[in-house]
Amino acid sequence: MGNALHDNTIVVVGRGSGIARAVALRAHDEGARVIVAGRDKAKLADAYGGLDVTAETVDVTDDTSISTLAEQVGAVDHVVSTASARARGKLADLERKNLQLSFDTKVIGPTMLAKHFAQQMNPGGSFVLFSGVHAFKVNAGYLGVAITNGAVDFLTRSLAVELAPIRVNTISPGVIDTGAWDGFGEDGKRNYFEHISSTNPARRIGTTDDVAGAVLFAMTNSFLTGVTLKIDGGEPLT
Repeated sequence: MGNALHDNTIVVVGRGSGIARAVALRAHDEGARVIVAGRDKAKLADAYGGLDVTAETVDVTDDTSISTLAEQVGAVDHVVSTASARARGKLADLERKNLQLSFDTKVIGPTMLAKHFAQQMNPGGSFVLFSGVHAFKVNAGYLGVAITNGAVDFLTRSLAVELAPIRVNTISPGVIDTGAWDGFGEDGKRNYFEHISSTNPARRIGTTDDVAGAVLFAMTNSFLTGVTLKIDGGEPLT
């Protein structure tokens, strides 16, 4: 356990598993007061049972929900938004409602989080958003994901300028070993991971700890802003 975030208040928006959980646990281990927020407060509380982590309710597609969370939490040091709604599929299969939900969750939602939390952020604070590898590597079947993540990349730079000196950075993960790939089935997931790890320069699949470490860096490096950190094993290079 370190103390890089000692006495800091960190809000982590997302689920109680995968990357969001890894970020919350890393912040907790570094001495932060951690508040996790998502649509299902009871489920979040259960996910962190036994730890000194506070669970709250928020729906990033609802402005009233965001403003209510901000009022409840008060002054903060860092806000991390991991929420996403992926609109996967080739162009012929994409539906407007899925694209709208993807943008609403990952682009408009973080914009509104910044709007409501910036006014109560402590000096030296930051926002950490999430983009993704498909903003930088074009693959058929990921058009909706790509344009959403690309928008997050631009949002990051715009917010960094407008909210200065509050810092705004984004993490862009590649293929990370989380439950997101379980829908492929056991064999499908294994084959996909083998393909990715054999072709990316890092020659492995990323872990949630890899991503959490990058979030910690983004929160604690006071000279870093307007940057998208690519934690992707160099996948866009291939």
